Amino acid sequence: MFIQTEATPNPEVLKFLPGRAVLGEGTRDFGSMEEAQASPLAADIFDIEGVTRVFFGPDFLTVGKHPSFDWPHLKAPVLAAIMDHFTSGRPLFAEAGEQAGGHDEGAYEGETAQIVAEIKDLLDTRIRPAVAQDGGDILFHKFEPDTGVVWLNMRGACSGCPSSTATLKAGVENMLKHYVPEVTRVEQTLG
Repeated sequence: MFIQTEATPNPEVLKFLPGRAVLGEGTRDFGSMEEAQASPLAADIFDIEGVTRVFFGPDFLTVGKHPSFDWPHLKAPVLAAIMDHFTSGRPLFAEAGEQAGGHDEGAYEGETAQIVAEIKDLLDTRIRPAVAQDGGDILFHKFEPDTGVVWLNMRGACSGCPSSTATLKAGVENMLKHYVPEVTRVEQTLG
C-alpha cells in the first residue's frame, strides 16, 4: 500500500491519500480524543503525541498538529497508523450506525427554503470540490433571512487555516452573493 501526502495551505495540517476510499461520501471531523473514539483509525492517530485534529474526506484524510511539533517527526507514525488500519480490515467506525457529517438540516419554509437549497447546491457543486483539493470542507450551518447572513462551518485543513478568512470572504462570499442575491455576507461558525 502506497500512501501519498500533500501539503495544504494550512502549515499545521497535512493531507494523506491512501489510494482508496476513506468515507466514500461526505466528511467527518474529529477535534478531540473523545470525538475520535467513534473511529479506531482516528483514535490511533490521536494516540500520536502532537496530533490535534483528524478529518476524513471521501478519499483522503487530513491530520492537524500542534505548532510545537514538526511534520518530519510526525509523518512516519501517522503513515504507519493509516497503513495498519487499512491493511487490518478493521471498520472505519466503532459502531455501524456512525455516518459522515453533512450540512445542517435546519427547518426553513417557503422562499427561505428555496434560498437555502440554492446555497447548499452552490456549496456542493462549486465550492466543496475545490476546498477538498486542499484537504478541507465547508458545510452550511444556517441562513439568517432577515440579515442575509450565511453561516458556514470550515472543517479539516480549512479549520484554523491562516488563509481561511480570505477564502471565505474573497471566494465563497463573492460567489454566493453573485448567484444568490439574498446573501449579503458570509461568516464562519466557531468550533
